[in-house]
Amino acid sequence: MPRVRMIEEREDTSPSQVEAFDHIAASRGGQMIRPFAAMIHRPQIARAAADLGAVIRFESTLSDHDREVAICTTAIERDCPFEWESHTPIAQRAGVSEATLQSIEDGQEVEDANDAVLVEFTRELCRTGKVGQAVFERAWSRLDEEGTVELTAIIGYYTMLALFMNACEAC
Repeated sequence: MPRVRMIEEREDTSPSQVEAFDHIAASRGGQMIRPFAAMIHRPQIARAAADLGAVIRFESTLSDHDREVAICTTAIERDCPFEWESHTPIAQRAGVSEATLQSIEDGQEVEDANDAVLVEFTRELCRTGKVGQAVFERAWSRLDEEGTVELTAIIGYYTMLALFMNACEAC
């Protein structure tokens, strides 16, 4: 049971939450989804987080495949079942192989060289809070400057969501 009341229906909002609720739900197919159903208790934060998430998910310069590899790896590294379960099907539709997803879930080395660059960068950043030069250079050579910046932002965003979900026990 979540530690924070989930506000999933518009009727359950306070007057200060209505505008943010409507904005977030409209950007998510008409429904309020986790973690925003918990985060809406602070509407300005929920709206800002949802807007950043929309940029990361729907305006990404990375391919859907690459973005989902990073998200799924972050979900596992941050021990967030909700994000893992939500994004695994998205990753599969984006063409991420079962072998890569299994390796991510098991914490094993990823065989696919392109996926391995993303997984290694994500794991190192999540585990140590920084990325060594060699790992950074591999990501840079695969993604270029803009892509490496975006990869880092994706990891940061999904880390924030995972920590929020874990703290609220909203997974």
